[in-house]
Amino acid sequence: VFLTRFRNIHDAAMTEAIDLLIRARWIIPVEPANTVLEHHALAVCDGRIVDLLPERDAAERYVAARETRLDRHVLLPGLVNLHCHAAMSLLRGLADDTPLMTWLQDHIWPAEGRHVSPEFVHDGTLLACAEMLRGGITCFNDMYFFPTAAAAAVREAGMRAVIGLPLLEFPTAYATDADDYLAKGLAARDELLGQPLLHFALAPHAPYTVSDRSFERVATLTGELDLPVPLHVHETRSEIEESLKLHGMRPLERLRRLGIVGPNLIAVHAVHLDRHEIALLAGNGCSVAHCPTSNLKLGSGIAPVAELLAAGVNVGIG
Repeated sequence: VFLTRFRNIHDAAMTEAIDLLIRARWIIPVEPANTVLEHHALAVCDGRIVDLLPERDAAERYVAARETRLDRHVLLPGLVNLHCHAAMSLLRGLADDTPLMTWLQDHIWPAEGRHVSPEFVHDGTLLACAEMLRGGITCFNDMYFFPTAAAAAVREAGMRAVIGLPLLEFPTAYATDADDYLAKGLAARDELLGQPLLHFALAPHAPYTVSDRSFERVATLTGELDLPVPLHVHETRSEIEESLKLHGMRPLERLRRLGIVGPNLIAVHAVHLDRHEIALLAGNGCSVAHCPTSNLKLGSGIAPVAELLAAGVNVGIG
């Protein structure tokens, strides 16, 4: 009896109390790469992962308030959706089989003018959050109108998000001109600062919808606030042809001259890139959001992902 009590006391002294222990048949960590751990456990305390170790060691080291056993599952970190317009889940299926500018100008922008409101954005974002969580996505980078409404839905869903502060030159239901977009976006950021799962980005729509003056302001604000800049760029060949006519240069070169190309830039789509532009993105520490479903829907093409990765560009999926 004495020996049994001694062992129990000794074992209790050697164990650590935690909130949650998740035992999984397989665990795939981010690092080291290409690693699959079998019969391992994840220890969680105060909302943070504190250990990843074999199940047998976990049983000796931890006493958990709650245990979850995933004996037929793969456990891996939450996925990141690097670019989306979450509230547009409510516009899914509108105007299929049309090129980008026809889709935007003849269908999407008129529909948004009729329907977009804070309530629309909240409900559409909440639907998108449910769909993303079901697919294993726990963090996303959003770009849409009424960012405070989107943030409210994100908080309800308990997700992480980078809320884009949109910027266009023309009026919408959200704002009247570029100055109004920036003022409202920065006010939304100030209102929501301190929310632990929310971060923010300056989100100019595209080179063909944003002026040089506005891009210069974005460059200044990026330097002051150190915010990421997701931006649709080089999505279609016609975008590049139009830029050559209007500005005498391709969109990325124009953005470089305006101070946008740098470590904060997330080049969204980046389908039509030449070797010089891939080197430009790599040399300036830019990221690319590869959006294959969107590009296939609109027939825009496929980003040169292999070449971007070979050059050292950080590529994520949107």
